[in-house]
Amino acid sequence: MKILITGSLGFLGRSLAHHAVTAGHHVLGVARSEAGEMLPGITFVRSALGDTKFLDILNSFDPDVVVHAAGSASVGQSFQEPRKDFVMAVETWASVLDAVRSSKGNPLVIFPSSASVYGNPTRLPIPEGAALRPISPYGFHKVICEQLGQEYAHCFGLNVVSARLFSTIGSYQQRLLVWELFRQAIGDSPYLTIQGTGTESRDFLHIDDICRYFLGIAERQPRGFWAVNVASGESTTVRKMAELVMRCVGSTQALKTLNRELPGDPKHWQADTTLLQEFVSYQPRAIAHGLEDCIRHWLADLSPASEHGVRCSLEERS
Repeated sequence: MKILITGSLGFLGRSLAHHAVTAGHHVLGVARSEAGEMLPGITFVRSALGDTKFLDILNSFDPDVVVHAAGSASVGQSFQEPRKDFVMAVETWASVLDAVRSSKGNPLVIFPSSASVYGNPTRLPIPEGAALRPISPYGFHKVICEQLGQEYAHCFGLNVVSARLFSTIGSYQQRLLVWELFRQAIGDSPYLTIQGTGTESRDFLHIDDICRYFLGIAERQPRGFWAVNVASGESTTVRKMAELVMRCVGSTQALKTLNRELPGDPKHWQADTTLLQEFVSYQPRAIAHGLEDCIRHWLADLSPASEHGVRCSLEERS
């Protein structure tokens, strides 16, 4: 397949490009700047998505699949700068959809949405048909993006998949919960601090598994508009993840909870992955193995001699 990836220098775009090229696909990466390390085997073009140049790129490359990996990526930042988040999320996505509408082809368009569209769900696991009740500007903007996807599918015949990501981890994602837990676990403080109660739960999935699912959906080429949860289907509490991180790095810190409610943070997430498995019959790795991969890379970045011997387990050791 020919796959065009916007935001190809970011965490998701770069990871997907690597997996796609490894699987033998022809990848064209598009980004606003050339900042970042280019991956071998990937053609790169610099373009803003709202420029007429982007339509020319679409027509020239004529992709089978467009993955829109550009846009906003921070719930917290969306509270501080909601207008900026709207522009980065909604306006860039609208530019992509309209360029595809105007292009000579009709590629499948995959939009990485978010479980933030659900807010605090009333039942677990969460099916795709659950009510959309976002609790952050970021989540509201993802809902608007999904509605735009439906509009362009129903009114203009585009094929759009809204892939609702839950809690993503990966070695190049040096931000968010797991990274912050790791930074604390290798620090000098006698405590590892959790902002909430620790009972909050998330559905974690490693970026490698996400890429497997994205490529599987791309190969399936669904028609019309679809929303699909992309997650493990397993629930892990923040406390359990903190304990797992500490065991991986050999930390003996005590856990301390601040019992704060952070704006936009849901209490519990766990995805119903029935539809995902119908699209792509693949079982992801246990999150402990994905966490081992992250921590091994993070430790190697700090000290190359420290990357060996990382072992995590969701079960307590004797």
